[in-house]
Amino acid sequence: MRDVFVRLGTDFLSSILFAAVYFITGNIALATGIGIAGAILQAIRARIKGSELGFMTWASLGLVIVLGTATLFTNDPRFVLAKPSIAHFAIGAIMLKRGWMLRYVPPIVSETIPEYVTIAGFAWAVLMFALGLGTIAVAMTGDMKLWAIYVSFVTVGAKIAAFAIQYVSFRLLIQSRRRERAANA
Repeated sequence: MRDVFVRLGTDFLSSILFAAVYFITGNIALATGIGIAGAILQAIRARIKGSELGFMTWASLGLVIVLGTATLFTNDPRFVLAKPSIAHFAIGAIMLKRGWMLRYVPPIVSETIPEYVTIAGFAWAVLMFALGLGTIAVAMTGDMKLWAIYVSFVTVGAKIAAFAIQYVSFRLLIQSRRRERAANA
């Protein structure tokens, strides 16, 4: 679990730096510059350590540079604020692959209720697209505090709630299937 949080922190480091510097200084240009520099330094550090940078890391770096540059030229933070939506859209597109979730659930789940796991995988894709659209809508307001609340609490809370609902649903469905099989045996 710790690794997941470290990876998320790493993936969103430039956004975290941007938001922190902006809230402390109120200076869009400074916050954007530090966000871009942080992303570049993070990539350089990974290369020096010999870590392989995957497609998503390079894509994120490219987005930070392109959207950060647009923010600097226009003095409009909405470009940088929209960045998390692109990640949600990319993840949502990957989640549209039928059965993607089957390899991430315990064998008892994939063997007992595979059709529900597939449906849940599509539901996760819909959630990612909805959160991406929400991020864009909030970014378009240009309100940094609203954006920070949305990205920090709404998107995370929605994922936690979806996971909890999925967990409880899967447990109930598995118990039901087991009772059904026992009655038919």
